Amino acid sequence: MKAERTVEATVVEELPNAVYRLEVAGRHRVLGHPAGARVRNFVRLLPGDRVEVVLSGHDLTRGRITKKL
Repeated sequence: MKAERTVEATVVEELPNAVYRLEVAGRHRVLGHPAGARVRNFVRLLPGDRVEVVLSGHDLTRGRITKKL
């Protein structure tokens, strides 16, 4: 089983269905969606906002947004 990785990212673009394009340090781009209770009480993110993302262990281009920094 591959381990998940928590990283800091910046919101680049808001996409349909509460999906965001994020930029991780080093110009790596990933797609992220809000996770858990965050979905019910979600604060809209804007381009330029910094967030904490848990990247999938299987697909490093997908992640869950867990916290706004």
